[in-house]
Amino acid sequence: MGSSEELLADNGKKVQHILAIRFSAMGDVAMTVPVLSILMDTYPELTVTVLTKNFFIPLFSHLPNVSVYDADLKGVHSGVLGLGTLATELRDEEIDAVADLHDVLRTNVLKSLFYFYGIKFKQIDKGRAEKKALTRDNNKEFRQLKSTHQRYADVFEALGFPLDLSGYKIPPKRKLLSKVLDIVGKQSQKWLGIAPFAQHGSKCYPTDLMEEVLAGLSSRGDIKIILFGGGDTEKEQLENWEQKFKNTKSVVGKLRFSEELSLISNLDTMLSMDSGNAHLAAIFGVSVVSIWGVTHPYTGFKAFNQPIENCILPDLDQYPKIPTSVYGNKVPEGYDEVMRSIPPEKVVQKILENL
Repeated sequence: MGSSEELLADNGKKVQHILAIRFSAMGDVAMTVPVLSILMDTYPELTVTVLTKNFFIPLFSHLPNVSVYDADLKGVHSGVLGLGTLATELRDEEIDAVADLHDVLRTNVLKSLFYFYGIKFKQIDKGRAEKKALTRDNNKEFRQLKSTHQRYADVFEALGFPLDLSGYKIPPKRKLLSKVLDIVGKQSQKWLGIAPFAQHGSKCYPTDLMEEVLAGLSSRGDIKIILFGGGDTEKEQLENWEQKFKNTKSVVGKLRFSEELSLISNLDTMLSMDSGNAHLAAIFGVSVVSIWGVTHPYTGFKAFNQPIENCILPDLDQYPKIPTSVYGNKVPEGYDEVMRSIPPEKVVQKILENL
């Protein structure tokens, strides 16, 4: 059990209330959850406020003494003046210290403002130089970098709260809400979640190959396939697959985020790209099989506590420039088909091993 007895904020007060900042995409926010879980377990006397979008509240609902403060970055908190308003609001929440898990322009503005208020502020080291060395074409330094989870933990250590990430306790499965059961049915088969999309096309397994994976799995009869996604194009694609393949259900647009989390926590396995769904499933200790395109687990974005063997990679002899970027937004010439070097049978086999 840790203690923050002697940990003082810059104003001499004992640190009791930490603000953790992480705006941005779902995957990045989901990766904070295991770290905050360990923080609250180790230092139960702390209170943590997470500054992010209200949409993400269900992610943190199982953590004691953790609440979400809504960052309305397109409304009342937009621009420098809006961030000034936000800093004042947060100061009035009696924040003692800030863990900036993002380090972007907005959080640097907040850093200056909190400095004036005498509030201790520590920022993530994103390892930009080493990520650049890992993703460059020539003289690539191909090695495993520190995980994003560890980078988050390092910020809390800098505030005086060291964490041991091996001490994660998987939360209990969430109760399956009635709406989920109405859509998916009773749990009489193995439940396999498939989230076939990602922010960049370079991180998505080709549609025709994914259909071969679905065909191989749906015909078995002992697996219920549940398709996850968002947006109209994805919805149309997944509903088409629901019609085409037996034992397959799309939940796109049918569930609230809290309902989707209750479903994910009850999966047996999740097949995901290098995307947010991998991180959501990992929170609940669900085995995650992930398919990687021009990105690579070495950048530090592998799902929490998942074995590297569950990361299915393209042929790196054929495509030696991988990873070409951290987020999949840079695709060199001749690299748009890297995913085709991953045979569907390999994906099916890895899923069956996990199920």
